[in-house]
Amino acid sequence: MVVPQSKDGKGDNGMVEQLSWKVGGQQGEGIESTGEIFAKGLNRLGYYLYSYRHFSSRIKGGHTNNKVRVSIEPIRTISDDLDILVAFDQETIDLNYRELKDTGIILAEEKVQPKAPSDYKGSFLAIPFTKIASDLGNALMKNMAAIGATCAVMNLETDIFHSMIRSLFQRKGEEIVRKNMEALAAGFTWTKKLMDEMNMKGLKMAKGDGKKRLYLIGNEAIGMGALAAGARLMFAYPITPASDIMEYLVKRLPNFGGAVIQTEDEIAACTMAIGANYGGVRAFTASAGPGLSLMMEAIGLSGMTETPLVIVNTQRGGPSTGLPTKQEQSDLMAMIYGNHGEIPKVVIAPSTIEEAFYDTITAFNIAEEYQIPVILLSDLQLSLAKQTAEPFDYHKIEIRRGQLLDHLPKAEKRTYFKRYLLTDSGISPRTVPGTKDGIHHVTGVEHDETGRPLEGSANRKKQMEKRLSKLKDFSLQNPFHYSESREYPDLLMVGFNSTRGAIEEARSRLEREGLSVNHLHLRLLHPFPTDQVLPIIKRAKKLVVVEQNGTGQLAQLIKMHIGHTPPIQSILKYDGNPFLPREIYEEVKKGMEMYFSGKKS
Repeated sequence: MVVPQSKDGKGDNGMVEQLSWKVGGQQGEGIESTGEIFAKGLNRLGYYLYSYRHFSSRIKGGHTNNKVRVSIEPIRTISDDLDILVAFDQETIDLNYRELKDTGIILAEEKVQPKAPSDYKGSFLAIPFTKIASDLGNALMKNMAAIGATCAVMNLETDIFHSMIRSLFQRKGEEIVRKNMEALAAGFTWTKKLMDEMNMKGLKMAKGDGKKRLYLIGNEAIGMGALAAGARLMFAYPITPASDIMEYLVKRLPNFGGAVIQTEDEIAACTMAIGANYGGVRAFTASAGPGLSLMMEAIGLSGMTETPLVIVNTQRGGPSTGLPTKQEQSDLMAMIYGNHGEIPKVVIAPSTIEEAFYDTITAFNIAEEYQIPVILLSDLQLSLAKQTAEPFDYHKIEIRRGQLLDHLPKAEKRTYFKRYLLTDSGISPRTVPGTKDGIHHVTGVEHDETGRPLEGSANRKKQMEKRLSKLKDFSLQNPFHYSESREYPDLLMVGFNSTRGAIEEARSRLEREGLSVNHLHLRLLHPFPTDQVLPIIKRAKKLVVVEQNGTGQLAQLIKMHIGHTPPIQSILKYDGNPFLPREIYEEVKKGMEMYFSGKKS
């Protein structure tokens, strides 16, 4: 169950069942680590978490913030509003205070002489975070003072952070550990004193269930999935928001006999991954939109040579360099149709942390079974938002390598291996270099069954039909997530990737107002699962397609494969920010009013 966002976040007993906390300041002054420490402490208490960072495409300077949502029930997106804002500068207050509820709390750095906006209705506490830390010997510890202040207004005991402080700073010595704990306690004490003077009670969170869960970003889940799938080589060029996959695996692949190779560019990364797969090693690459643009010719090489290849695309704002650190979903059509010529290809789009893990394994299996390129399509929000997930079930993992032969029957006469043998399935047996009697030619030009270049029209037709027939019977288990409240609903909401959580919460609000709303979230984008999707779409009175691009690419894809559809309302967002549940809810309401007024007239 996903918890719907209530107006005040309180349960029947008055305890706060969910809240949203944000810390903000200048990039480079520890904003990310402050949010990380806060969230990890609550994760250990068994709360469900979802955090999202707003940051600039530069190393230092510029406003940045980290928003963390905390709940006693599963959550899959950021919240509409805010309960607590920790502000290290005035800009953070000015940019973010409108998100605060009327009961909201601002914890502001006293050093910057902060001012509460004239229209702000909540509580305002100026606290000397920097002075507290400096008095203890290091101004950098102001983040610990801020977490202590947060504990005070949330009525949390600070000792939940003690073990984390020790694990973070033990290598720097016992003195540093002790000083950070003192900063935490001092921030708590100072804030409690101020609250008493203001006769302020703060918030009281309902208890978490204490269960151990994962708390990770989607890129880490993809990295874990690659390891579990048996990948042993990753070739990549650093690019936001895909670089975390490299950073995760560069530390872990060597423990499994593998390696991460940083290449000179994305073209090299893709071609080297193709070469490694040709050699029999599960290898892959990961990038974002600009890098995928450079890889397109190499993706065609994978299709033509029938060499397995897995590519991760973490979408971001485009075109060109665009918005490197902001959310968008505008690569959909490019991933399906971007390469020149025609090749079989599969595009899978996970929407949760769990799917990011399991779909990565699925991508490797499909690539080898069908000997094709497979694109795992993510987006910045899914890739970089940090969230709670149940421990992965490694018993579910199955490695399928398709028709990879480790030995061949002895040839009666000296002949080349028919690597591109014409078969009914379109899939031919393959070998790795060094397999006895497996000699064949590999080239990017059209070729015969042994790989020898041959451009004759009859051969061309046969080899094209062979390759394109591979996916004629392709199916993916659970090609979409589907939630149904009624067989023939008023609305069917459709999305892909990270919009799932916001759609789920908007749907919950709409249903509380009497609308029947079903939700279809696509996991397989190509080949499009027309046969399974068609009856679901036909039963709806209206479609609402939610996506983060300016041209409605998913809506176009649906029209292309379904043909005549019910009326479609496209809800688009392309300003670089993720959808909030409220935004989807309000746009649907507007669309429904226009729809029904049009029918009456």
